[in-house]
Amino acid sequence: MRFMMRCIVALSLLLSAFPAVAAENCTVCHKKTVKGAHRGLPCLSCHLDEAKTLADPASRESGAAGCVGCHKGYAALFDQAMGSRKEEHDFVARSWGKADPDFFDKNCNACHLKGCTDCHGARGHEIAKPKDRDCFTCHKGYFVGTDYYGMAPREDSMRYQRGEVAYGEAYLKMTPDVHAEAGLACAACHTMASLAAGKKSAKGCRECHEPKRSIPEHRIAAHLEKMECYACHSAWAPQEYGTFYLRFDGDSPSKEWYRVRRDQAAEEYVKSAYLRRQDAPPLGLNRQGRVSPIRPQFIAYFTDIRHDRAVWDENRLLAAQWKAFFPHTVRRGSVMCEGCHDNPRRFMLEREEERIYRPAAEGMTLPSFWDATGQEVANGAFYPQARYREMSRKTTAYQRGYLEKWQSLVNHVETSSAP
Repeated sequence: MRFMMRCIVALSLLLSAFPAVAAENCTVCHKKTVKGAHRGLPCLSCHLDEAKTLADPASRESGAAGCVGCHKGYAALFDQAMGSRKEEHDFVARSWGKADPDFFDKNCNACHLKGCTDCHGARGHEIAKPKDRDCFTCHKGYFVGTDYYGMAPREDSMRYQRGEVAYGEAYLKMTPDVHAEAGLACAACHTMASLAAGKKSAKGCRECHEPKRSIPEHRIAAHLEKMECYACHSAWAPQEYGTFYLRFDGDSPSKEWYRVRRDQAAEEYVKSAYLRRQDAPPLGLNRQGRVSPIRPQFIAYFTDIRHDRAVWDENRLLAAQWKAFFPHTVRRGSVMCEGCHDNPRRFMLEREEERIYRPAAEGMTLPSFWDATGQEVANGAFYPQARYREMSRKTTAYQRGYLEKWQSLVNHVETSSAP
């Protein structure tokens, strides 16, 4: 009888041990609570193995091994623009990198995909679908994003760092995008599937909007066939003309004279812009050959200062590169006809007698920021001069369309008071 009791006790102890062997033991030591979309999942769904645990299942280094078992195909994001930052790397290599091979790591390495939780929950165990505020960790300031909500970057000087602050930056209040006013979030156009496939967006303007033929501009075939919708419908865009990086050695106390934001550059650097504008950007051609807004990716200047003296050339121009882009500032209205058809400056053909800013006179090489001479478009081209001359001819069709445009505006205006 005593022997039988011992067997029963031993068997019960053995059976009670099986759940402990079969189940996870992670939370015995790691007092973590999984919240959000992954709540209720066992730890090893992401961390994979209890004996050889994957410490950061979402990391770029592991190829997000703990995520892609369920979310298949999304490791490709690390090879796309958001993850690789290829355009930024290539630009720095052609510009500031010539003066400082470590420039990118010192000044440009704060953003972009160290892992899935950069966007899906920075605290790791509170996984959720990204909201706009997660996008704006990187897509702010001069990088398209916060302009969608009418936020424009302020000047670098500390005297302008005032007023409203969002996502760590002081900003100017501008007109928001009409889609933001309607409540559309970033993910309405930029889906995970489209980003993983290397696409800028999941859909284009005309997948939701059909141009109304009652609008004079929409009846001009060239407008619909040769122009991006946002060439006319972008109300404004941040533009930076002349981006200066000054590198100081440790024996140059004059660095402290520059009262500019220091969070945008490494300790040895001071960064500032010559000119910032928040208006309708110039127009050029994108990769598809369609008329598109363009702006400086950067017009890059560099000065190396040792013992408070410039080494070699002061404000040396290393690159003057533009890019075609989509300002996220869409409005229903558009520019008037002469905003394009009689505006050479907007097509980088500024007349010398109309110049206000003269960079070459200040030792900055370029004759004008709005003259294509000495500059290039990385993902397209400047608008051909011959094509601009043809476009600007005041033909009978142009005059007829111009008159109809004005009549549509006059007829739309309401009286100021009731009769």
